Amino acid sequence: MKLVYVFDAYCGWSHGFSGTLRETVSRHPELPVEVVSGGLFTGARRVPIREFGHVQGANTQIAELTGAEFGDGYERLIADGSFVMDSEAAARGVAALRRVAPDRAAELADVLQRAFYVHGLSLSDPATYRKVAEEAGLDADAVVAAFDAPEAHNAAADDFHRCAELGVTGFPTLLAVDGVRVTALARGHATADEIDRRLAALTTTPTH
Repeated sequence: MKLVYVFDAYCGWSHGFSGTLRETVSRHPELPVEVVSGGLFTGARRVPIREFGHVQGANTQIAELTGAEFGDGYERLIADGSFVMDSEAAARGVAALRRVAPDRAAELADVLQRAFYVHGLSLSDPATYRKVAEEAGLDADAVVAAFDAPEAHNAAADDFHRCAELGVTGFPTLLAVDGVRVTALARGHATADEIDRRLAALTTTPTH
């Protein structure tokens, strides 16, 4: 069995879920984690943030429910409403980090969200991935090269396809995948204890 974490780096609820994911991964080192990017802001939804009037209210709700931090850098970045969230670029970045450090994908997804939601760094900017890679002790040149490579677009498209294949329509979604059996452990929000209970139910063998 493995965990599949489907998120979008530009999704505030995914940012809010980071603490739960960290705790779940630390409690279950035996479970590999596959990280998949969803395409929340692509196509017609790739517009200035001012077009999404609910963002600030949602962020307040997320912070109250999960304790997630929305930093001054982020507030400055979105202040004039012109910033465009591009989930395809973010997915390319996730794929680049995942390619260089596959075993750290869940940890790096969290770091990437903090880069945006706390420090106000654009996930379309190669410099953001250089900074994230350097702070994580990774080969920064390799990460930036992977982000800029033509293959990165294919990796993003593959993630969006995988997301659809899994039937995920909202972010974040945490799944337990065991062969052909796919079970949702969390959609939107859950505590690590709730996820543990759902995992335990999956691994309990019925008695006859």
